[in-house]
Amino acid sequence: MANLALPSRMYQLMIKTAEPMVPKKMIPLWNHPAGPKTVFFWAPAFKWGLVIAGLGDLSRPAETLSISQSASLFATGLIWSRYSLVIIPKNYGLFSVNLFVAGIQFVQLLRAYRHAQANKTETKKE
Repeated sequence: MANLALPSRMYQLMIKTAEPMVPKKMIPLWNHPAGPKTVFFWAPAFKWGLVIAGLGDLSRPAETLSISQSASLFATGLIWSRYSLVIIPKNYGLFSVNLFVAGIQFVQLLRAYRHAQANKTETKKE
């Protein structure tokens, strides 16, 4: 432990302190290769923030949506959903969060498309 960087030592100390408090039924999750002791758990956990932000954007007017941002998030959601099922261990947490990211952004793209179509129709009527 002497040659570890300070953040690594702090992390090891946190894990060592928390481990005795883990309920016996939760030990398999705790020790899972994609469990809370790994980045494979925490990255998807924090990525739920993108889903929450996307849900919040559903109340925004369609003309204020960023099509490039929504398209990028939609594409990365699909790509990472696929990736999460081919890596070892399979990471179903990563799969689910990216599926939701892609789904929310698909809805946003659909809203932007419908808005653009409605504006085309209004412009032609004038």
